[in-house]
Amino acid sequence: MKYMLIMRTTDEAAQSMADFDFTEMLETVGKFNDELIRAGVLVAAEGLDDAGDSVIVDYSSEPPVITDGPYGETKELFNGFYILNVSSKQEAVEWATRMPSFGAGFKTEIRRVPTIDEFPQDNEWIRRELAWREATGQL
Repeated sequence: MKYMLIMRTTDEAAQSMADFDFTEMLETVGKFNDELIRAGVLVAAEGLDDAGDSVIVDYSSEPPVITDGPYGETKELFNGFYILNVSSKQEAVEWATRMPSFGAGFKTEIRRVPTIDEFPQDNEWIRRELAWREATGQL
């Protein structure tokens, strides 16, 4: 089963990261990533750029409204993710508890990533996506 570990932080916590030595931070995160790789559970992992540089597409009107981000009044920002292929939600939780944190204001949300075979296999769009995944080596 795949689970996404969504890294979240408050604005204040993100600002406090500027106080950390970047090389030390890379080493700490790198060691955790290496554990995930050696365990064979890492599928993907990425950090995100500053939310202040984001763009929001709001579909509540026609045409959609495009504004500079971050979205509305933020208390927490999504600033990166891991996708792990593990045997259970509990295993995903265990990995999340080992994830490096850089102080108060950091949280991780864990959500299962459904597989394509959970969708109706007789649907034309699902068949097309399956064909694309097979052609690109993703199956």
